[in-house]
This record gives sequence, C-alpha cells and structure tokens, in this order.
Amino acid sequence: MCELYVKADPILYESRSRSLRIRGVVTTLRLENQFWDILREIAEVDGMTTNQLIAKLYEEVMDYRGEVVNFASFLRVSCTRFLAQRRDKVAELSLVGRAVS
Repeated sequence: MCELYVKADPILYESRSRSLRIRGVVTTLRLENQFWDILREIAEVDGMTTNQLIAKLYEEVMDYRGEVVNFASFLRVSCTRFLAQRRDKVAELSLVGRAVS
C-alpha cells in the first residue's frame, strides 16, 4: 500500500504559487500541483476557469462563514471533498445492475 504514496511523482507535491484577483484585490495562493490539477478539474466541470472557481468559492465561503482563516487549507479540503463525492458516485453506479442472489 505504501508504494501508492511513496512512488508518487514528486512534481505532484511540489508547491506552485498563482496570483489571482479576488474581490478586486490581487492575491497569491500557494498549493501543491496535485491540488491545482483538481481545482482545474472542478472548474471545468462547472464551466469556469480555475481563477473564476477560486474567486467564487471565496465569495461563497465568506457569505456563509463571514471569514476564512486559512483559504489555502479550505481549497485543499474542497478538493478532497470533491474526490470523495466522485468516489461515492462511482460506488453507487457500481451497484446498479448487479445481480441479487
């Protein structure tokens, strides 16, 4: 099992900074490449660019919570929740059409 993690391409956990505009202010976010890839995937599903998605998430969490203590961590958790949701949908689909004995 450890090989799955140990043999991960180091580029995936290398951090990369990106600048984007949120609420009219340019800010820089630093995330690991794997998370940037997942955010891009989420954005594509929603028909947005990655920057648009991030700005929208910021707006929504601010409207809901009123503050964001660590926005980068919020984005990482959002990515893992997206993957968990996708995993659950795949598990649901795998049960459809299965013969009941």
